[in-house]
Amino acid sequence: MFKLFTNMMKEEWRVHSTMFGSLSFALFPVMIFGIAFMGSFLLPLFRAVVPPGYLAIIIHAMFLLLGIMVGGFGLLGMEVMNRRFGQASLLSYSARSLPISEQEIFCTFVVKDTVYYMILWVLPVVAGFALASPFIAVPPYLPLLLLLTLTLAFLTGLALIFFLSTVYSRSKQVLGVLLIIMAIGWAAFSLYTGIGPAALFPPLQLFYTFSWPTLLVACAVVIIPSAIAVLLFTSECADATKRFKNALVPLTKKLSFFPYPPLAAKDLIDLLRSGSFIGQTLFSFLIPLGLLWFLLSVLARFLPPGDILLLFAILTGVIASTMYTWLTMFDSFSSYTCLPVSVPSLLKSKMCSFAVLQMIPAALIVFVSLASGGAVFLAPALVLCLSVSFYALAVTVWLTGLSPSVLVYDARVLLTYLLAVGVALVVLIMLAFVNPFYAILSALLFLPAWLLVKVSYAKWDMQDQPWF
Repeated sequence: MFKLFTNMMKEEWRVHSTMFGSLSFALFPVMIFGIAFMGSFLLPLFRAVVPPGYLAIIIHAMFLLLGIMVGGFGLLGMEVMNRRFGQASLLSYSARSLPISEQEIFCTFVVKDTVYYMILWVLPVVAGFALASPFIAVPPYLPLLLLLTLTLAFLTGLALIFFLSTVYSRSKQVLGVLLIIMAIGWAAFSLYTGIGPAALFPPLQLFYTFSWPTLLVACAVVIIPSAIAVLLFTSECADATKRFKNALVPLTKKLSFFPYPPLAAKDLIDLLRSGSFIGQTLFSFLIPLGLLWFLLSVLARFLPPGDILLLFAILTGVIASTMYTWLTMFDSFSSYTCLPVSVPSLLKSKMCSFAVLQMIPAALIVFVSLASGGAVFLAPALVLCLSVSFYALAVTVWLTGLSPSVLVYDARVLLTYLLAVGVALVVLIMLAFVNPFYAILSALLFLPAWLLVKVSYAKWDMQDQPWF
């Protein structure tokens, strides 16, 4: 298993380094380290505004969210191993041709991806904070404690979504029942004990007060769901053979106002029939945003309700922009090389499909606005969410073309993305805090977004596309 793990790590390195060069990929964790180091010097300012307890919740929730975003391994059975690995001939597909069990290969794959993201994200952040700690008057033991608790927070999010996504791949009904039971149990605990939901998060409790029993509970929360998920995993769809009516023609007619209706219809049909639409919506969108809403609700005593709703709209727009990755991560350009289809045509069709998917964040903003009593701020929140989403999409297309899921680990690309999107977000947050209705001015972002898209057509039409 160790040899398979090392070969998978080498394979991961070769795939990414081939895309944008070994140096750019190697500099990615260095860039994260630098950001964490410089950001640590802002902690005294945050502590003056936000109490230390809430600051700890924010930091651990961020790593929990990172684990949630990474941990949808259970969807690989329907999405990756059936749709992509057969084309790429990766080691993860070798169970079909070698005497190695799927569970063994998949368990190794999960361990590989966990270590991979730990090296890329978790360790650089903690190392940057550790280097800055002597200059910001924090106890010397705190970096080591954070290394433990933030790692457990990341692994908790990863294990939870890994387990839930695997259950989803087996039975959607069982997942629905399980989520209802978890929600009822969580609410009952909070109402009966009067203790906030954060008390159910062992890594955070371990950060507050270290104890061996709490550490064992935190490890068990990671190990037990992961072990069950590996045992439940299958690369084959659990359902019987499915037959579908011809949906391309009627859907193409409904999308006739798009530049390339057949291509947009094909993208949407792929999402629906592979199970990606429901799975990605749940595990890559709704659950992370549910966590973010809880996080922002914790800050309710410091911010007025309108500001919280608009902050949530901005974060929803940023996460909604990643829906472009749903449409591209399993779609190889080589499939179109025998057709009279250009790169700009594909980009246009992907963005049209992306526009259809924006009904999901729009519906979420409407629901949250009405449920939270912020209906008066619905219009600015909706405009803000969609403006940020399409602007971030334009930046993504400009920087990555048809390969956003791979090129995001180019340090230069990510830094450019953070600057281009981050500056706009800071300006929008300032406007929203001055007056919530100023957020409607975010519609001006459609102009630079349109210009970036126009430049992207010419840029990516002149470059060779990856063939995997």
